[in-house]
Amino acid sequence: ESLEKITDPVLVLRPQMFALKLGYAEDLVRLVLNKLGSDTLINDVLGELVKLGSKPENEGWTQTLSQSTSTSSSSSSGTSSSCSFSYSLDSRRSESPSLDDKDNLRPIVIDGSNVGMSHGNKEMFSCHGIQLAVDWFLERGHRDVTVFVPAWRKEQSRPDALITDQEILRRLEKDKILVFTPSRRVQGRRVVCYDDRFIVKLAYESDGIIVSNDNYRDLAVEKPEWKKFIDERLLMYSFVNDK
Repeated sequence: ESLEKITDPVLVLRPQMFALKLGYAEDLVRLVLNKLGSDTLINDVLGELVKLGSKPENEGWTQTLSQSTSTSSSSSSGTSSSCSFSYSLDSRRSESPSLDDKDNLRPIVIDGSNVGMSHGNKEMFSCHGIQLAVDWFLERGHRDVTVFVPAWRKEQSRPDALITDQEILRRLEKDKILVFTPSRRVQGRRVVCYDDRFIVKLAYESDGIIVSNDNYRDLAVEKPEWKKFIDERLLMYSFVNDK
């Protein structure tokens, strides 16, 4: 349990999710991330949000937004350079309907073990299958896609644990799409975390979708709210060649 707390996927993966859970508006969080960069630590993101929340007209933020969204002549009569965040963000939102559509897409949480073995016909772990699944959702506008894979899949391929295209895992990890669930060896035995719990927990807390052919019966029994969520948000799939 202590290991699960240290590696809580919601806190590790998504600083923006954590900020949203604290009550900050999604548009405000997005503005901060655009300014500071996606690699910014959660403490820096929260620090900037606190500053903006307490001084919404400070540091030229409001003026910049106002200039970028004021397109009609009516805005010049009765609208000062210190217009509020809500007005600026509403104007920005109305000019970007396609961005809103993407924002409405649910987060995707992919069961990497299930997808990899399925694409490998249960004979090998196919990392290419995971890439296909990720690409499928990214091409449809999803920006929040997470894959969980046990860390021991980074080990060299063996006859009893075949794995292909392993470099894909490292690339997806670098792109902050894939997360390895912890594992270690104790006296020659492999000790692993229960990656299914990571998958269901993140999907449940982010109000997302689970991509897997597993039905997670044990976790459905563990928590009633998880059972309802699994029943409603489990997206099953099939591979036909590489589609």
